This record gives sequence, C-alpha cells and structure tokens, in this order.
Amino acid sequence: MYFFINAVTVAIAFLIHYELLYRMSLIIPKLPIPSRLRILFALFGALLAHVVEIWTFAFVYYYMINNPEFGELVGNFSGTLLDCVYYSFTTYTSLGFGDIVPHGPIRFLTGFEALTGLMLITWTASFLFIEMQRFWSTKG
Repeated sequence: MYFFINAVTVAIAFLIHYELLYRMSLIIPKLPIPSRLRILFALFGALLAHVVEIWTFAFVYYYMINNPEFGELVGNFSGTLLDCVYYSFTTYTSLGFGDIVPHGPIRFLTGFEALTGLMLITWTASFLFIEMQRFWSTKG
C-alpha cells in the first residue's frame, strides 16, 4: 500500500509538470507580447506547476498522518493541512529545516518528494533555458 501511494503521488506530480510545461511551450510562442514578458509568463507558469505539485504531496501527507499505519510527522507540527504544506515545501525544495521529522513509512514519501522536487526543478531550469534561448535572441 505504501509503495502504491508513493508511486501514484510521484506520477501525479510528473504528469502535472509535463502537462504544464507542454502547454506553455505551445502557448508562449503565440502570445502577442514582447519576448521579455513571455519569459516572465514561463517563470510564473513553472512556479504555479511547482506549487500545485507541492500541494499534491501535502494532501497525501495530510491523509497519511490521519491514518496511523503510515506513521507520523513530529516536532513543530500541529497536524493541520497548512503544516503539511509547509513540510512539503521544505521537502520538495530539499531545504529541510528539520523542525518537522517523519517517523514510520511516511519517511519514504518524504524521500520520494525530495527526489521528485530535484528532478522537476532541474526540468524547469532546462525548459526555461530553452525558452530564454528562443526568445532572447529575438527583439522584443
């Protein structure tokens, strides 16, 4: 069951990211705005994708902490959804303040989220690099 939840959550994050980057790559060239603003559109679109993915993980953490067989998050943690979002942000970005610590099987989702965040952040960097090469070489 743990593996299934982890795999589905990671797959959802990848699909969200793929779909958003794919759709932005179709929309951005058609935008009737200067190239500089196209890059900003890409930046905010990518940021939106990351936030949605982080919230996806947060909802899964929230589900897991409310089912004892998955373990718990301890420390500076009151069990609210917003605490799960905070934990997810620090895990996804590999910032990891350490004020919230996972115990039990929930640790595996934490590890998967950190790896997923690393992969998706680097994917975004590659996407933005390509977009900047395409649009900064043109006037606007």
